[in-house]
Amino acid sequence: MHLDVKDLRNFYYRSALGRAAQRVVRENVLGFWPEAKGQTVAGFGFAVPLLRPYLQNARRVIGLMPAPQGVMPWPPGAANVATLVEDNMWPIDTGAVDKLVVMHGLETSETPDLLLDECYRVLGPGGRALFIVPNRAGLWSRSDKTPFGYGRPYSAGQLDALLKRHGLISERNASALYQPPSSKRFWLKTGKFWERTGCALPLITAGGVLIFEVSKQIPAPTRPGLAKRVKRPLRVLEGLGVPEPSATSSPSGMPVARGD
Repeated sequence: MHLDVKDLRNFYYRSALGRAAQRVVRENVLGFWPEAKGQTVAGFGFAVPLLRPYLQNARRVIGLMPAPQGVMPWPPGAANVATLVEDNMWPIDTGAVDKLVVMHGLETSETPDLLLDECYRVLGPGGRALFIVPNRAGLWSRSDKTPFGYGRPYSAGQLDALLKRHGLISERNASALYQPPSSKRFWLKTGKFWERTGCALPLITAGGVLIFEVSKQIPAPTRPGLAKRVKRPLRVLEGLGVPEPSATSSPSGMPVARGD
């Protein structure tokens, strides 16, 4: 279930831990995509905190917020670019997006397969997408004090397999948020140290989120769907005997008239 937009806004914009998490994840996104000059950039879920660096030079920036979550105007003090959408119906032309960021969207969606099909549809040839999800092995997915403690966390293998099944091929990946999900002053002040240590020694501690950059496979992969399932219908009467004529029936199955 998608989280409420008010809770997400309060975490990322009004709490010290949320602002620290926003900074770390955004720096990682910029490491993948330093710029998006003249491109169309979209974000689904609650990805708008990560899109601000692209507002100045991108051709267009779109914040897609799922209907169960709710929407808020964004960016503050400027023309709104956020809109309310269903997981599987976005008001974007096919192949129109150059860069897509999904955060707090995949793990909380009740229809992840339909959502990923929509991601595939809107990406243009050569387009890239970043999926940012809770890491099953990390501390952040085990705490409900942050938005990363809700929904379905993933391991790297699970996320890679899911994306590949929908024609989204992993190009690069990283993890982030190595500091504990705590608002205590010590952990917040030492956050940069934990990020450096975690990136250098990933086997010792697991990052709170996984970040996967994917490209669009062309042509799209084929997956078993309704048509194939219909060709293999359930045989609910299998094993039952074939009806036989009763002793009082003619060979044609019509009743035989009896004399008085």
